[in-house]
Amino acid sequence: MTTHEVRTYEVWAPAATERVEVEVDGARHPLARDDGRPGWWHGPAPAGDYAFRLDGGRPLPDPRSPRQPHGPDGPSRSVDHAAFRWSQTGWRGRPLPGAVLYELHVGTFTAAGTFDAAAEHLDHLVELGVDFVELLPVCPFPGRHGWGYDGVSLWAVHEPYGGPEGLKRFVDAAHRKGLGVVLDVVHNHLGPSGNHLPAFGPYFTDRHHTPWGSAVNLDAPGSDEVRRYLIGSALAWLRDYRIDGLRLDAVHALADDRAVHFLEELSCEVDRLATATNRPLFLVAESDLNSPRTTTPREAGGQGLTAQWSDDFHHALHTALTGESQGYYGDFARAPLAAVARTLTRGFFHDGTWSSFRERSHGRPFPPAHGHRLLGYLQTHDQIGNRALGDRLSPGLSPGRLACGAALVLSSPFTPMLFMGEEWGAATPWQYFTDHTDPNLAEAVRQGRRREFAEHGWRADAVPDPQEPATVLRSVLDWTEPGRAPHAELLTWYRTLIRLRRTRPELSDPDLAAVRTEYDEAARWLVLHRGAHRVAVNLGGAPAALPLGGPGREVVASFGECALDGAAVRLGPDSVAVVRL
Repeated sequence: MTTHEVRTYEVWAPAATERVEVEVDGARHPLARDDGRPGWWHGPAPAGDYAFRLDGGRPLPDPRSPRQPHGPDGPSRSVDHAAFRWSQTGWRGRPLPGAVLYELHVGTFTAAGTFDAAAEHLDHLVELGVDFVELLPVCPFPGRHGWGYDGVSLWAVHEPYGGPEGLKRFVDAAHRKGLGVVLDVVHNHLGPSGNHLPAFGPYFTDRHHTPWGSAVNLDAPGSDEVRRYLIGSALAWLRDYRIDGLRLDAVHALADDRAVHFLEELSCEVDRLATATNRPLFLVAESDLNSPRTTTPREAGGQGLTAQWSDDFHHALHTALTGESQGYYGDFARAPLAAVARTLTRGFFHDGTWSSFRERSHGRPFPPAHGHRLLGYLQTHDQIGNRALGDRLSPGLSPGRLACGAALVLSSPFTPMLFMGEEWGAATPWQYFTDHTDPNLAEAVRQGRRREFAEHGWRADAVPDPQEPATVLRSVLDWTEPGRAPHAELLTWYRTLIRLRRTRPELSDPDLAAVRTEYDEAARWLVLHRGAHRVAVNLGGAPAALPLGGPGREVVASFGECALDGAAVRLGPDSVAVVRL
């Protein structure tokens, strides 16, 4: 890509001691130190594909590269964001409270695995009734296939998905249909392949350690620029790609001892951008801390994020539906319906209580008025893909039991989120897959995966090989399923539940203090009180009469055997009903 245009290049490279050059289409051009900004180098050079050489070393991609057309290790390319022709949709965004999210992995949502192919199914999401599409990470990573959590170049877009233009087309198409777009971003680590940041400066520090090694430098010397790097990336997605919100991966791994935590600074900057662009923007955290401080407003001493994932609700519901008790499910499996009831009325299960999995007390109470600040879900990419076989709930549970789980999620006081294909009980798994081009790294990942599950009794040959093409092919959604039994019936149920959540405000009331539950652990039934509505689920193996607390006037919706009987509703096994009193 050679032109006669001249542009200014700049890079933060305090690790360079003597010189920094920008190499454009094979020709080197010296950069000068920026006396006003320590560690920065800048200077003019022709426009074109470019890389930086530090002290005469090998060419490295720009840490702030807006595009990596030749992969994570190749030269960078500039992007003229003003050149994209956005549709005049009138889209001004929408806030997160009251919304339903849909988690989507671009590479396996369709067989083609591109933004454009995914956009062809947006009508399905509109008919389903969701409000936001949440894309798993789209930054560049090695090869074609991967989850995206080992990405690098935090300002760029994975080329096989469609690159920057493809992402913009997808966002534009979603907005035309009234759907917002959320992007999953990873600030806590970078992938093991293609990560050249340490050569430029102190992007990482040994002051803290994470499961991925040295922590991203948020509080050691040089951390001001590292924080600006991450915040600049976040703002670029929201500004240049018109993304509506960001999901922040594993924020508990963002080690930061400074007085103003990185998340607080990020939320402040996002709020400023929302004001400048006159549209709501939001941040959702994945956090293992069970701390309400994450979503407490900054002026009240919190970090000011809009919402956070609620794994406690997932774990309680999962154990109630499946009976599994291994690992972190242990605390929830002792009395699973009581655990479901506790999370529905308190938000966190562990709110200062003993966690046998952690062997310590965990969490603190969640403010009851703000249930919408917790995301509730039955399945996610993590909870499926991190299983040995990547198996969903659908192969092991009846459609009726899946319907029970969906009803509790979509009538909960939380902000609901679905995982792609969940709405029709997809039979396809979603497995852990990679496409590392480094054979040594590929083998290390393969063996590491096998060792991880060998500790839990799995044979090595039973664990899918992440590098095998068949592993990713098995994980691609089958779009013929929604039109045939039993998937079509479940899809209709999800559409019905989302419509009820829209039209009957009691079913989306976020006040945890207004939620009541009744349950019978032995008989395996639970009734959720939502104002004048009751959501009754029978997970037992026999028909049961579930108390409504008053005469039932109308069965608003049901799945399975159901009949009103005065102040009770009679449900068959694995059946559910929404009743209005």
